[in-house]
Amino acid sequence: MAPPRYLCRGLLPALTLALLGLAAAAGPRQTPTLELAEELAEELWSAGLPGDLPELEPECRSLLAAFAEGSAALTGCLGRRARPVRLCQGCHGPYRRLLAQYGSIARAVGNSSESHNCAKSILTSDRLQIVVTLSEFFNETWEAANCANCLKNNSEGLSNSTEEFLDLFNKSLTCFEHNLQGQGIDLSPNNYTEVCKNCNETYTKLNDLYNHLQSLNRQGGESAHSAHLCIDVEDAMNITRKLWSRTFNCSLPCSDTVPVIAVSSFILFLPIVFYLSSFLHSKQKKRILILPKRIQSNANLVNIQEKYS
Repeated sequence: MAPPRYLCRGLLPALTLALLGLAAAAGPRQTPTLELAEELAEELWSAGLPGDLPELEPECRSLLAAFAEGSAALTGCLGRRARPVRLCQGCHGPYRRLLAQYGSIARAVGNSSESHNCAKSILTSDRLQIVVTLSEFFNETWEAANCANCLKNNSEGLSNSTEEFLDLFNKSLTCFEHNLQGQGIDLSPNNYTEVCKNCNETYTKLNDLYNHLQSLNRQGGESAHSAHLCIDVEDAMNITRKLWSRTFNCSLPCSDTVPVIAVSSFILFLPIVFYLSSFLHSKQKKRILILPKRIQSNANLVNIQEKYS
């Protein structure tokens, strides 16, 4: 005789919790026990689970598992490339895959059927909405890093300008290391003349390219992140500038020396030119005012002579 249905409904959750509790009490080393308990619990639920309780379908489970694996892969990638910052270079692949996995779940929103579709069950079935929260976190992190500025339009790889910058960056670091080794181990902390001399050309090219990319980026958009390049390029340039100016105490020669001297000289001589021109102008004005008076006095003298002649 089969047990009553209400008895099954009451015993199944209790048996499930008991099995899971025993597996957890066995400790982290007893993973086979935990897996066995989970399998038994799953079989118990599938054997007598009431039809009105929300249970994920197999295809929804696979979508959720794929998103969980993608989230773990992207989180690990971001964490490993946090310092020095290499997020955009190394994590654009996992990020694209996670977007595709989330899209596979979200595309089922308009699906209407009696069974619970994947989008409603995974995305909006509870208040916390873990999958949506994780997706928003990754999107906000990616946008804050401005990684789209480093990548091609389809985000399949680095752009040509980014590759050119990173190539110069690597050459600059190689030049620093090579010249430090050439100067010997007993190098004074304040004597990096060889580094400044031999790496000046490479560093100047890197700095000019960074300034050029920055000016192009500012002209390209009006968004909140338009004033910034991608975080990989900014961090690489910050590292190089700190090494160049603080560690090696190097400085770039000013290429605009002649224009600066010319403008400074012009500003310096402006007061002299102003006072000289005002003096000459006032002197000429005096001549114009005095000349009619002399003519008038001569005319009066002629009239007086004619009157008494």
